[in-house]
Amino acid sequence: MAIFGTVVGTSFLYPNGFKTVTKQSAFSLSRRTTGSSFRLNCSTEKSSIKIVKNPPESTLSELGVRSWPKWGCPPSKFPWTYSSRETCYLLEGKVKVYPDDGEAVEIGAGDMVVFPKGMTCTWDVSQAVDKHYKFD
Repeated sequence: MAIFGTVVGTSFLYPNGFKTVTKQSAFSLSRRTTGSSFRLNCSTEKSSIKIVKNPPESTLSELGVRSWPKWGCPPSKFPWTYSSRETCYLLEGKVKVYPDDGEAVEIGAGDMVVFPKGMTCTWDVSQAVDKHYKFD
């Protein structure tokens, strides 16, 4: 069984408690074939930046993420403009991204992030970043 949709202000029961979705989020809910437990993968879109927290390894494999080039940087702060759409998967680090035309977003290890083409922002790296990336 799989359910896909959009939710706002909805709570879901996780094994470790409830998660309330307060921003518009896309989700997929699927039941494992070996039992009755459910997996919820939420992706949040904020300031046109799409974030998927801890995507399953199967998704990373299907996308070929581990074969993408790698990039890293130490803690720093710098401006950046995306001349192409970028999809990245953070292996390590913590960053606060400040889009020029939107709300700041925090990303970190285990996040898959899509930055839209044309977005101008400032990266504030608080913990050294190591990521796989792909430009479309």
